[in-house]
Amino acid sequence: MVFLIKLLQVILALSILVLVHELGHFFFAKLFRIKVDKFYLFFDIGGFSLLKFKPRNSDTEYGIGWLPLGGYCKISGMIDESMDTESLKQDPKPWEFRSKPAWQRLLVMSGGVLFNFILAIMLYIGILAGWGESYISNEDSQIYVNELAYDMGFRNGDHIIKFDDYVPDNFGMLQADLARQTARKASILRGKDTIDIYIDHNRLGEILNTPGMFGLAMPFIIDTVPPASPNSGSGLLKGDRIVSIDGTGIDFIQDSRKLLAAHSGQEVPVSVTRGTDTLQMMLQVDTTGKLGVYTSMPGLKTRKYSFTEAIPAGFKMTFSTIGGYLKDLRLVFTPSTEAYKSVGSFITIGQIFPSAWDWFSFINILALLSIMLGVMNLLPIPALDGGHIVFTIYEMITGRKPSDRFLTVAQITGMILLFCLMLLAFGNDFARLFR
Repeated sequence: MVFLIKLLQVILALSILVLVHELGHFFFAKLFRIKVDKFYLFFDIGGFSLLKFKPRNSDTEYGIGWLPLGGYCKISGMIDESMDTESLKQDPKPWEFRSKPAWQRLLVMSGGVLFNFILAIMLYIGILAGWGESYISNEDSQIYVNELAYDMGFRNGDHIIKFDDYVPDNFGMLQADLARQTARKASILRGKDTIDIYIDHNRLGEILNTPGMFGLAMPFIIDTVPPASPNSGSGLLKGDRIVSIDGTGIDFIQDSRKLLAAHSGQEVPVSVTRGTDTLQMMLQVDTTGKLGVYTSMPGLKTRKYSFTEAIPAGFKMTFSTIGGYLKDLRLVFTPSTEAYKSVGSFITIGQIFPSAWDWFSFINILALLSIMLGVMNLLPIPALDGGHIVFTIYEMITGRKPSDRFLTVAQITGMILLFCLMLLAFGNDFARLFR
């Protein structure tokens, strides 16, 4: 069931993104009276399709292909992934792409990316207006480290002040910020001392491919004891902090897990601080190794937006996400960072969706994927929109249009590069699955 829910979310998300992207090309093509031969969701390789129709008095065939790896908008007189060059042997027709001025062709080629960014803006506006914004502030938060972070010099309870001169705000982005800033130094607060940890850039690959470097170190402070809890009558109160279990001191909730698991289904003595007092209690551990209590979440910040406030905030969030993703791409194309190992295919995309349907998560991921699709299509690879945009800008600057033969060879070269990138993505996913 979990697999089906994830699969449904992937298919729905990709379908929306592809339709929006191709609609951008379609919109500007129709605006400039360029003939669109086909508008397809998914690819109809071999001429086979699940559905196709052509409205009366329309030049465009609409359909759904059988291969769910994207979609396309086949524009007359344009060299694209269909590699249909027969029409290029004839004189240009007034309704063809190649007959239009360069500025119109530039807008047609940019339309897909533009619509992807517009979709992300609209989604972020909806998220902020409907749910607001919640994140864990880094201002007073402490980290709980994994093996990699420990080996680099970080310790449980450290507070990260800054990476070089960059002061992180969102605790959940600490690991990403460390990689994106390619920081040379992390300044941390350890107890009352400020310490500098120097970052070895040869370990950027490990940082990018080892999730969970910086967990949130959570003091074991009670928020609520629900009625169904085995400790509902224990005397625990909101604000109590558990500082030891069975005589072993704990600083954070993470420290308690092994101790509680060792007493599953049993009572265990604990020390609790309440104000200036330290109390001794016997608490019941359930069979899953938990006390059945809710704890306080440190550093949680929430902001609500009106619709008018959400509009500029949505734009800001979109451009901030674009900037972050561009930094990620810079790392991917820097071989020494080994960031290319983090590139994934549909398998990776499926893993980021929740196992239960949640509209907030779905819309958030959809906005992020829309930005990723838009940015990826801006790469100056001939088979992508970015390649066509570069050639068109070159024409506008020099006044010389690349020949059809050059564009055909460039398209083939770009498709080979994309095929290699796809093999890398699937290879990484299968390697992760086997590991």
